[in-house]
Amino acid sequence: MTATAAKRNGLKLEVPDRAVIDIGSNTVRMVVYSGPRRAPNVWLNEKVTARLGRDLATSGRIPRAAEQLALGGLARFAAILADLGVDDVATVATAAARDAGNGSQFIKKVRALGFEPRVLTGVEEANTAASGVIGAFPGASGTVADLGGGSLELAGIEKGHCVEAISLPLGTLRLPALHDGGPAGFRKNVKAELAKASWAQTQDGPLYLVGGTWRALAAYVMHKAKYPLGDPQAFRIPPDEAEKIARKLAKVDPARLTAIPGISSSRAAGLPDAAAMLRVILKELSPDALVISAWGLREGLLFNRLSEVAREQDPLLTAVTHFATPRGADITSATLMAAWTAEAVDGRNRGSERIRLAATLLSQAAARIEPNMRISHSTDWALEKRWVGLDHTGRAMIAQCLRASCREPAITEELAVLGSEEQLHRASAWGLAIRLGRKIGAGTRISLKSSALRRQGNTLVLRFEESRAYLMANSVEAELARLADWLGLDHDMAVGGV
Repeated sequence: MTATAAKRNGLKLEVPDRAVIDIGSNTVRMVVYSGPRRAPNVWLNEKVTARLGRDLATSGRIPRAAEQLALGGLARFAAILADLGVDDVATVATAAARDAGNGSQFIKKVRALGFEPRVLTGVEEANTAASGVIGAFPGASGTVADLGGGSLELAGIEKGHCVEAISLPLGTLRLPALHDGGPAGFRKNVKAELAKASWAQTQDGPLYLVGGTWRALAAYVMHKAKYPLGDPQAFRIPPDEAEKIARKLAKVDPARLTAIPGISSSRAAGLPDAAAMLRVILKELSPDALVISAWGLREGLLFNRLSEVAREQDPLLTAVTHFATPRGADITSATLMAAWTAEAVDGRNRGSERIRLAATLLSQAAARIEPNMRISHSTDWALEKRWVGLDHTGRAMIAQCLRASCREPAITEELAVLGSEEQLHRASAWGLAIRLGRKIGAGTRISLKSSALRRQGNTLVLRFEESRAYLMANSVEAELARLADWLGLDHDMAVGGV
């Protein structure tokens, strides 16, 4: 449907309104965004693998062929942005343009295409990548490792603020040149560069991995483990497991890696050296864990433009609200439903309120799907759509809640990989309670405000105002009994005392 037709039919289409052009050492990428500022949607993602920095370790210049490929891609990007009417474009260039002897001449040619590129210093690049991680993991502490083609940026973050930043010449296109002296020489060279970031050795917390090569490493791990999710955002790898994986990957023929979903030929080429470098990083920095961040430099640029108030918004609830509202959900009624179910299903065991509210919003949207498609579609929303501000256990709990709201509370083997039995059992109770709330007068504000769901000793009691006693139907009692049985309680319905 065209924008004109949508307007005529009273519909409001989401349109792209901002873009980032990232001129990197390996790829030149354009990402066009739409949706909420705090949790933007990727509307279009295009790249050209120009490998501008492939000769940085030898000639120190951008090859002419790489330059022409990059400029051709940028000319196409300019035309697409003009056609879309997107004029809010942030253009940045990183290590290749920064370090190459002919980098400034290349940037002049980029300007001639109508772009206004800002060549980031190494520290600026590290800081901006850290902002992307902070945006995706609010309040995070640890070390950010952003691996590109020309450099490795390290940044220390504490409670959502960047406190240290450095850029090191350890990009995937530069690593092959460090092999003089064999494996021992490679480790020595990497260690010498990491010594410049001595602060990272005492930085507590996980190592947040940013960049396509690290995501390819995650794709390898997830594939080998037959992991139930496909999106690597927030994927967590214990250090000892990471060491074993890196040791194996460092010796793998890149051609064998391209058969794995999520690993392109360009990423496969640099993965063995990146894995070898990761082994040194693990030994030198001793992180608590490795965590993949899908947000990095580009998202950091957008995050840094937000007001302080906007930065404090919950990215999960912002994104879920934006996604679910056009599908029939409503944040006000979802909040009411979450409050109505809270005491009965969680009692005083709170701490997952934001996840439960997100699940409630998605369950409202799922209720508008045809019944035979409801479970598959809604659980895909939980498990496969990229949510930030949510770990994989949280994804599983939302999926389990949605299954239970469709009358399938049993814990599946797939979800049991991602969360504990206790967590998933609670999530099923959320879903059954939501189902009960919907059964009472279609879950309307009036029906929820005129009823109450409470635990009284070992009994789950559903009370109604006297004027609404006619809502005490057999079908309502059946849903109440199902929830009470799941919680190991007796059940009762009563009039008065709401």
